[in-house]
Amino acid sequence: VPMAVSVADAEKHIKLICILNDVSLRNLIPAELAKGFGFLQSKPPTALSPFFVTVDELGDAWIDSKVHLPLHTRYNGEWFGFPDAGVDMQFNFAQLIAHAAKTRPLSAGAMIGSGTIANEDESLGSSCLAEKRVLEVIKTGKASTPFMSFGDDVEIKMIDEKGNNIFGTIHNTIVKA
Repeated sequence: VPMAVSVADAEKHIKLICILNDVSLRNLIPAELAKGFGFLQSKPPTALSPFFVTVDELGDAWIDSKVHLPLHTRYNGEWFGFPDAGVDMQFNFAQLIAHAAKTRPLSAGAMIGSGTIANEDESLGSSCLAEKRVLEVIKTGKASTPFMSFGDDVEIKMIDEKGNNIFGTIHNTIVKA
C-alpha cells in the first residue's frame, strides 16, 4: 500500500480477510503501563482463523469496506454473543488502511484489525470479556463475569447467510505454560 493512499483507493489493496482473537492479559496491563513499556507482556500471540478469504468471496456481506455478518462467540461452551461486524463499525477497512498508511507505506502481509466487534444492541451479546464486564458495571454496579482463567475456552467463528463457517473456527483454551 503506498504511503498517503486515499480512502477511495485503499480498498483495492485489501487482499485477504480473516477473523482473529486479540487476547489481552488484563492483570498484567496496569503494571506494564506504570513502567512505561506499553503492551508487551500483556499481549500474547494473536490467534488467527484457519482460513482467509478474498473480498469477493464475502459476496453481498461486503458493503462499504465492512463485513456485515455476525461474529459468533462461545465462552466455556455457552453463548456469549453474535454482534454484526459491520453495523456499528466506527471506521471501515479502507479508512483504517488510509490512516495506517498516512506516513509510511504498508508492506505486503501487513494486517489491519478493526478492533473489538460490538453493537449498540446489547441483545446481540459481546465479543469481548472486558466489554461485557463494563456493561455489567453500568447495569449493576459491579462486574459478575470473571476474566478467563486456566481451563477456560473460547470459540469464535463467522457464519454467512447460507450457514457456512467462512473462516473456520478459532478455538483457544487457557493453559499453564
